[in-house]
Amino acid sequence: MASQVHGHSSGSGAQGGESLREDLREFLSGEVPLHQLDDLTKVNPVTPETVLRCLQARYAADTFYTNAGCTLVALNPFKAVPQLYSPALMREYHAAPQPRKLKPHIFTVGEQTYRNVKGLIEPVNQSIIVSGESGAGKTWTSRCLMKFYAVVAASPTSWESHRIAERIEQRILNSNPVMEAFGNACTLRNNNSSRFGKFIQLQLNRAQQMTGAAVQTYLLEKTRVACQASSERNFHIFYQICKGASTDERLQWHLPEGAAFSWLPNPDRTLEEDCFEVTREAMLHLGIDTPTQNNIFQPVGTHPCGSTVQCGLGHRAQCAETKIPDSTPGRAVRAPVLREGQREPGPKPHWPRRSEPGPQVLAGLLHLGNIRFADSEDEAQPCQLMGDAKCSIRTSASLLQLPEAPLLETLRIRTIRAGRQQVFRKPCSRAECDIRRDCVAKLVYARLFDWLVSVINSSICADPDSWTTFIGLLDVYGFESFPNNSLEQLCINYANEKLQQHFVAHYLRAQQEEYAVEGLEWSFVNYQDNQPCLDLLEGSPISICSLINEECRLNRPSSAAQLQTRIESALAGSPCLGHNKLSREPSFIVVHYAGPVQYHTAGLVEKNKDPVPPELTRLLQQSQDPLLKVLFPADPEEKAQEEPSGQSRAPVLTVVSKFKASLEQLLQVLHSTTPHYIRCIKPNSQGQAHTFLQEEVLSQLEACGLVETIHISAAGFPVRIPHRNFVERYELLRRLRARTSPGPHSPPPAEGRSEWSPCTEAATPQPLLQDILHTLPALTQAAAAPGDPAEASAAPVHCGRTKVFMTDSTLELLEHGRAQVLEQCARRIQGSWRRHWYCKQGRRRRAAVLIQAAIRSWLARKHVRRLHAAATVIERAWRRWRIGMAFLASKELDGVEENHLSQVPLPTGSLLLPQTQTSLLAAVIRLWPLGLVLANAAVGVRGFQRKLVVWACLQLPTGSPSSYTVQTAQGQAGVTSIRALPQGSIKFHCRKSPLPYADICPEPSPYSVTGFNQILLERDSLGPR
Repeated sequence: MASQVHGHSSGSGAQGGESLREDLREFLSGEVPLHQLDDLTKVNPVTPETVLRCLQARYAADTFYTNAGCTLVALNPFKAVPQLYSPALMREYHAAPQPRKLKPHIFTVGEQTYRNVKGLIEPVNQSIIVSGESGAGKTWTSRCLMKFYAVVAASPTSWESHRIAERIEQRILNSNPVMEAFGNACTLRNNNSSRFGKFIQLQLNRAQQMTGAAVQTYLLEKTRVACQASSERNFHIFYQICKGASTDERLQWHLPEGAAFSWLPNPDRTLEEDCFEVTREAMLHLGIDTPTQNNIFQPVGTHPCGSTVQCGLGHRAQCAETKIPDSTPGRAVRAPVLREGQREPGPKPHWPRRSEPGPQVLAGLLHLGNIRFADSEDEAQPCQLMGDAKCSIRTSASLLQLPEAPLLETLRIRTIRAGRQQVFRKPCSRAECDIRRDCVAKLVYARLFDWLVSVINSSICADPDSWTTFIGLLDVYGFESFPNNSLEQLCINYANEKLQQHFVAHYLRAQQEEYAVEGLEWSFVNYQDNQPCLDLLEGSPISICSLINEECRLNRPSSAAQLQTRIESALAGSPCLGHNKLSREPSFIVVHYAGPVQYHTAGLVEKNKDPVPPELTRLLQQSQDPLLKVLFPADPEEKAQEEPSGQSRAPVLTVVSKFKASLEQLLQVLHSTTPHYIRCIKPNSQGQAHTFLQEEVLSQLEACGLVETIHISAAGFPVRIPHRNFVERYELLRRLRARTSPGPHSPPPAEGRSEWSPCTEAATPQPLLQDILHTLPALTQAAAAPGDPAEASAAPVHCGRTKVFMTDSTLELLEHGRAQVLEQCARRIQGSWRRHWYCKQGRRRRAAVLIQAAIRSWLARKHVRRLHAAATVIERAWRRWRIGMAFLASKELDGVEENHLSQVPLPTGSLLLPQTQTSLLAAVIRLWPLGLVLANAAVGVRGFQRKLVVWACLQLPTGSPSSYTVQTAQGQAGVTSIRALPQGSIKFHCRKSPLPYADICPEPSPYSVTGFNQILLERDSLGPR
């Protein structure tokens, strides 16, 4: 355990010392606790042997990642470990409060860079430099880091944003198989070796969400297309089209089963990377649609619109102005490239194929390599073709859409221009013909690769206004040393020297110098500085690169022996230059930081010139293949520049010059970011699992200066923050603990280099800074696990003259405390806001109740007023109607009722009615028609009261009501009236009456009685007959 390594013991006195010695002896002699050490800075003592044994113990325990201070050491397991890179594990590291307390992993580095971007700690932009030898696992590490960022840097809030983020992440991830297919190859040390360098820039917006990416490539090894070392292979894409093509495609591409190609060595060897369908599907996701792929791999087709084209690029040139509508208003893009916020393209139409073979560029290059030349007996005649070369050149010309005769002539005859008008044609030798043939293949493949990179960038790159920060992933070729090393290995190792110098300058040298400037007590650690080797390679005024470039500018043929002599004589004083006296071939030795490498000078100058005869470019511009038309456009200005005069000729831009310029640009980007380092270590050169060769691993550890890095990391402070920025960010920590006088938990005074020192004597810190630093012991005790004294110890921090120095664990502690304070403030704000909101809601509720009561009262009063007005109207109408009825009734009686009432004698036995009853009877008599209506209604008075009303209405004698009967004449034609029979003629009144049945005309009968109404005194007589 870590506590045992540091000597912590619970015993006392001699028992504690004896336990410490036993633990130390067990540590130095056995490997039992070594696999439990997550950080190499905890080994004791720090020597190459103890570091090597610790790594070997962890490798045996299937633990492949180990911290080495600021660097993460990654051992290649050479086997599949899927549970080590699952999405669930990615989310676990992303959600951890302190990722460094988890097991070491590349996800720890990824999460640290992501949190640095979120925390806006200067410099905000981050970079991860993945280095190591070829086959150490750099490509796999970069691929896993891209998957990690694709998972954690996508947290959209809407469904549409989620779809956009998923599409961007998928395209970024799909750029890997495409670039690996066209840029990786199988070498002696690695089955999937990157033959180019790439810097991937993952672009983040203000919400730290991934909006796009950009890829920058460096020095593609294009010579591999035409020249492969023994036991090595060409680029993966050539094997993919040969093994993944269907029967029809083989027939159309002229790739029969078992066909032999000189540029396709070891075709029987099957690798995991030989999957053609994965490359095709990835290209579809990147916006390289099926018609465009047809132009690279497949035969020609006919466009659905009816126009016959060779491929998608041909139609793309015709329909360049076709726009795809964007879901974002005011934006439109050209097909097929889609950016953030754009609609996904619909399903690709299937184009019918034509019968004749189409332009397959890659297949054409393979057939071009089978062209063999034989020396001509007459120097004035061009070289002859060997064997089946005529068939190969015919097939290659057909696939590349080039005229056969000009192709053969350009390969065998070169054009020499003397001045502006004189042109000479000279047949080439066999070696020159081979060089020109290889030049065509390298030129086409290099431009095809650059075109693919541009298409990938246009597919995944976001608008400049949509991203603010980035995280860079640098995956470059590892240090290489082969039996035959040429210009490619020289440039690759030169790039590794520059990256090692960046690490040395940024971490080993710069940190120690900064400690001395800031006043920290520091004893310098010796380290291996590779500056002398860089001076040998790129120094001024004379270096290996300058001498090689100078040989290219001289107007004379270069000799390998002469170049070796010039290098040895001009740079004899360099300690990093050596010479192999036993070598029969001209060469020189450069002692790199990873070991000496012997470079052969034969062909070095020609490769540096990278000459492209103008007639070859003009030949490719004549191609009818749409893809080659895009790769080799006919530019009049370029054509004019190809024919300058001898004195006005511009200086030649060599391969070394271009590579050096791009490398300097890359280093400027790295210097402007916060770098993080991952050292990939290869346990063995055979690529076997569970095999750990100590000699090979030790050489890699010494080459990269890992032991010195551990020494400095164990004693140094990788985190440095200026005072002003420190106070601005961590001033909130004063809320955790009020400013008090020094107590038992306050930091001790600075004596030398202690775990905590408030400041040096040269610069007294500000009061705010001092208060913040006083909170560290409380934070340490709060974060310590119970019963763990190592966790409860004081946090290592040191205050310099202008900066605060601390370790990563202290930074995580401060960030955790700051998050706690922000959480407390957020809770207080939320509580205050909730209290304010509830009070405001209560006031609104009470106001609403008052408003509702007032409204209801007003509505009730309004309703009562409406009812009162309605009752008044009804009462007036009723009175008007009653008066009208009384008037009509009194007019119809013709005065008979009053006379009849006065002549009727009262019965002797009856009593006189009182005066009130007499008045009531008079009122009822006036309204006798209404009384009859009430008497025959469905509801109303019953029994005696009903009879009394009927009696009063009919003005019967005042005797007993029961002694009078009412007779009806239902069987007669008319209606019997209750009035006396008329004496003489009766006048019929046709005036319309409002009473029911008043308008019924009685039948003319001498016995019928007519009158005011036909009144039925019984309910049955009122029904229909």
